[in-house]
Amino acid sequence: MKYTLPTVLLSFFLFACQPSDQPLDQNQVGEELPTLTELLMSPGFDAELAEALGSDAYGMKSYVMAFLYAGPNRDRDSTEAFELQAAHMANISRMAEEGTLVLAGPFLDGGELRGIYVFDVPTVEEAEALTNTDPAIQAGSLRMELLPWYGSAGLKAINHLHGKMAKDPI
Repeated sequence: MKYTLPTVLLSFFLFACQPSDQPLDQNQVGEELPTLTELLMSPGFDAELAEALGSDAYGMKSYVMAFLYAGPNRDRDSTEAFELQAAHMANISRMAEEGTLVLAGPFLDGGELRGIYVFDVPTVEEAEALTNTDPAIQAGSLRMELLPWYGSAGLKAINHLHGKMAKDPI
């Protein structure tokens, strides 16, 4: 998990500057990625890609962002903490595979704000229901604040790209 945030941020940057001369083929992403220069210099609008990712006219869409904070119940022995973290990560993987979680990662400063989720759901209530499936939330190790957020529709492609780059899956 310690490499997830840098990988996700790099992926976000690459997809925010997505090429528009060819549609995104979900089966070939990562096989022949264009260079960063090609991504930045690629002109035009790709209507097929925009539609596939649910983009509006600005290349954006609505999400729900969750800020994960340290919860009130963090006093666990190392075995319990390890098991809870493994269950937390399994839940993240499940939501990513379902397509409801498009971005997740920890903050690296060890502060009270522990990490973020970005949910691809239309309402805060739906994101709250997903949040409540997290074992770390259930155990009180984490608590979440949920807010509607407007971001690049390209985020929806990050999990696929991340899977192409991660040698050691979560």
